[in-house]
Parts: sequence; C-alpha cells; structure tokens
Amino acid sequence: MNTELTLYGYWRSSAAYRVRIALNLKGLAYQQVPVHLVKDGGQQHSVEYQALNPQELLPLLVDKGNGGVRIAQSLAILEYLDEVFPTPALLPSDPAQRAQVRALALHIACDLHPLNNLRVLQYLTEDLGVGEPAKDVWYRHWLHKGLAAVEAGMAVFNDRLSLGERPGYLEACLVPQLYNARRFNCDLDAYPRILAMAARCDSLDAFKQAAPEVQPDAQ
Repeated sequence: MNTELTLYGYWRSSAAYRVRIALNLKGLAYQQVPVHLVKDGGQQHSVEYQALNPQELLPLLVDKGNGGVRIAQSLAILEYLDEVFPTPALLPSDPAQRAQVRALALHIACDLHPLNNLRVLQYLTEDLGVGEPAKDVWYRHWLHKGLAAVEAGMAVFNDRLSLGERPGYLEACLVPQLYNARRFNCDLDAYPRILAMAARCDSLDAFKQAAPEVQPDAQ
C-alpha cells in the first residue's frame, strides 16, 4: 500500500483498534506493522521496537509525510490526526461539546481501560498469583464501574452520536471497550445508550474494517 502513515499495532489491542477506527473515519490510507503482544515474551519489549517507542506500548503511528514523526498513545494519535487531517473532524466544533466528548473518551481510555489491559491482567495472574476466577471478578468490577459512568454521561447526546449523525472520537474509544467486554462475557444490558450507540457504529464500514478479526495479523 502506497501511504505515508504507518500504524504499529496488534489485532486485539483495543488502543490500536481506536486508531484504526479513526483512520478509517477520516478515509486515510495507512500501512500496518503487526507487533505481537504475547509472542516472544511480547514483541513490544524487543530492542527494535523500543528504539521506535520507549514506552513499549501499542499503538504507534509514524507519519513519513511529516518528517517521520512518531506518535505514541492512542488518544494523542487521534488528536494528531484531527489536527493534521481536519476533515472530517473527530471532535465537535463547539468547545463545550468537545470537552464533554473528551471527558467520556478519557474516562474510557484513562480510568477504565488501563485497569483491565493485558499487562495488568498478566501481572495479576503471573506475578501476584491471582486465579482466573478472581481475575475475571476484577475485570468485571472495573468495567461495570466505568461503563455506568459513561452510560450516565451519554445522556447529553439525546440518543444521538457524538457528532450528531456521525461517529468520531468517543465512538472510536467506546466500540473497542465493548469488544473487550464481550470477550469476557460481561452482561451489558444495563447500558442501553452505550449499546444503541455501538449498534449504529457496527453497521458502518469504518468500524467493520477496523474490527480485530479482519486485521492481517488476526489469529
């Protein structure tokens, strides 16, 4: 693929999933470089990848069209894409609405997701000796606490998407989180606003093409 954007990711990384959605919503072509989060002890810890991203995390976006700049952290990437490729926008133009969207997205990405991501779950089981049943209780506790707050916060949208009739920044964070919740067989019936928003997104090509199962490194 002839493109100046390269995304280092993993098919089931929810953070990389966010970026794939955003790239697709903007209609941007990009090349993918898989980095396996488990194989070889986690390829994100390799010397080669550390040279690109000292955080040893995914995703990483490289923009050759902008001097080869490397952007880590999924939300930093989304902000970068919205500033460098402003149309179509991922965030509302109104400052108050933009802040409301960011607040919900940040709650997902910074308060909910980090407690349940792979390295935390691995530490619970491998280093602290937590059994699988207890690990699942941990996961569901933080998931439901986080989603309950998001569900309540979404009342401001009046059953619309975050950009009215278009998805954007918030949906790029929400849909991957629900994907993970379903992997852990979490009951989501208490979140009708969230489920309705996700259902609208699931029918769109930008989300279908970003889904983990259709990525080149899917297993």
